[in-house]
Amino acid sequence: MIGADAIVKCLEAEGVEYVFGYPGVAICPFYNSILGSPIQTILIRTEQNAAHAASGLTRVSGKPGVCAVTSGPGATNVITGIATAFADSIPLVCITGQVNSELIGSDVFQEADITGAVESFVKYSYLVRDVNDIPRIFKEAFHIANTGRKGPVLIDVPIDIQNSEIRKFAYPESVSMRTYKPTVKGNMVQIKKVAAELERAKRPIICAGGGILLSDGEKELRTFAEKHQIPVVSTMMGIGVMPTRHPLFFGMVGNNGKPYANRAMNESDLLIMVGARVADRAVSQPDLITNNKVLIHIDVDPAEIGKNVGPTIPLVGDARHIFEDLLLQEFACEHGKWLDTLNEYKKQMEPKRKPDPAYVDPARFITMLSEKMEEDGIYVADVGQNQIWSCGYHIVKAGRFLTSGGMGTMGYSIPAAMGAKLADKGKQVIAVCGDGSFQMSMMELATMRQHHIPVKIVVLKNNYLGMVREFQHYTYKDNYSVVDLSGSPDLLKLSSAYDMKFLRLENMDKADEILDEFLKDDESVLLECIINPMDLVR
Repeated sequence: MIGADAIVKCLEAEGVEYVFGYPGVAICPFYNSILGSPIQTILIRTEQNAAHAASGLTRVSGKPGVCAVTSGPGATNVITGIATAFADSIPLVCITGQVNSELIGSDVFQEADITGAVESFVKYSYLVRDVNDIPRIFKEAFHIANTGRKGPVLIDVPIDIQNSEIRKFAYPESVSMRTYKPTVKGNMVQIKKVAAELERAKRPIICAGGGILLSDGEKELRTFAEKHQIPVVSTMMGIGVMPTRHPLFFGMVGNNGKPYANRAMNESDLLIMVGARVADRAVSQPDLITNNKVLIHIDVDPAEIGKNVGPTIPLVGDARHIFEDLLLQEFACEHGKWLDTLNEYKKQMEPKRKPDPAYVDPARFITMLSEKMEEDGIYVADVGQNQIWSCGYHIVKAGRFLTSGGMGTMGYSIPAAMGAKLADKGKQVIAVCGDGSFQMSMMELATMRQHHIPVKIVVLKNNYLGMVREFQHYTYKDNYSVVDLSGSPDLLKLSSAYDMKFLRLENMDKADEILDEFLKDDESVLLECIINPMDLVR
C-alpha cells in the first residue's frame, strides 16, 4: 500500500461518501487510488467551490466535508472557500497535493507554501513528512475539525509521500491529543447562576447564533424557550434555530435585521447570547447589550467569551449540552407582559415596502417561494441584496437556511446547494443569488449536469452589484463606480447550453404559476427574476 491508498482508506474509515475537487499532477496519486473506492469524486469547475460544496454537505449531514486539490494555484484557489468555512465554524478536511518533499522551498513549478498561507483560516494544518503518519494525521484532522469550535483542517501531502510505501496501515480507533481537550459540558455552578438570574428577570431574551445549529441543539433550545416562555432572536447564522413563525421568535438582529428584534434585545434585562461571536454585523454597539442588563455568553470557544463584550456570566461549553442541563434546573418565571410588548413592537415596526409593480418584488417573491417550498426544504442564500432579502423574508418551517455569514463570500450558494443536495438527495434544495454572485459560480452548472445534481437556482437580476450600489447610493450620493453588470450573459441561452430548464418572471402577475412550474419536479431549473435596479433592502 502506498500513501495515496492509505489516504483513501482513512476517508473510507471516516465514512466519507464524496470528495469535491480538481486534479493536477501533485494530487494525481490520490485521485488514481480513489478509483477503486466507493467514494464518489465530484469534479468542481474551480477550486474555491470545492470547499463551498463540502461546506454545504457538512451543514446538512453533520459530517466533515472533504475537498482535494492540487498544489500551487489549486491550493491557493481553495483558500477563499477555506476562509469562508473558518469564519462560520464549518468542519472541513481539505487535502492539497504538494511538490516532492526534497524540493519544498526551492520555488519549483506549482509550489506554494499552503500551510503558511492558510494559517489564519484553519483550526490546524499538517504537512505530511512521513508516509507512516498518514493514519494518525487523518484521524486527528477529522477529530479536530468536528469537535470544540468546529472548523477546517488542511493536510498538505507531497507527491513523493503519496507514492511511498507505508509499512503497515492501521487506522486509529481513538484520538488522544494532550494539547487539544475542548470543553463540552458547562460548569454546573455557572449554570445554576444562569437559572437564578432567569428567575429574577422580567424581560429575558435569547439571541441564538450558528453555534446552536453546529451543536445540533435546536430542539433543546426550543424546548427551554417554550418551557419558560422566553422570546428568541437570532443572528444571520442562527436563522432556522426557531421556525420563522414560531410565536416566541422575533427575527434576526443586526444592521440588516428586524427593527423589533434589535429593540427587543436592547430593552431586555437579561440576554443569553449563545453560539454567537457578538460581532459587528449582529451587534454594532456592544454597550447596548451590557447596559442595565445581565449578559450571559455561552460558547464552546472560550476565546470568544469576553472578546468583544464582557459578560456578567461566562459559560463555556457545547450549546446542546448546556441547554440539556438548563432544562433540569427548576425555577419559576413570568413574563407574559414582556411577550405582549414584543408582539406589539412586531406589529408596529414591521418594515413597509413600496415595490414597483413593473418588476418582481424580491421580498414578496421570497415569501411566496418559501410558502410553496416543501416543509423540510433547504434554502441557500448567496451574498448581496439577495441575502438580506432572504434573511428578512424567507420562511423557515422544518428546513434549513444556509448562507455565508462571517466572510460574506459571493458565489457561495450554488456549490453549497450542490453539497447540500448530495448530503440528502430526498430534500428540495434551492439556491438564491443575484446576477453578480451567480456569475461567480455559474461554471458549476456543468458540475450539476455532469453529476446529475438537481438543484433549483433563482437569479434576482437587477444588472448591478446591488449591495455595493446601495452603499454608494447612501454614501456617495448616487456616484456609482464599478457596479454596472452590463455584458452579463443571456440566461436563456446559458441554461440551454447546459441543457437546463429555464423560466423568467418579469413582475408579480404570474408569480404563482411560475413558482409552481419551478418547484413541480426534482430537476434543475434556472429561474430569472427581473428586479428594479434601484430597489433597496431597507
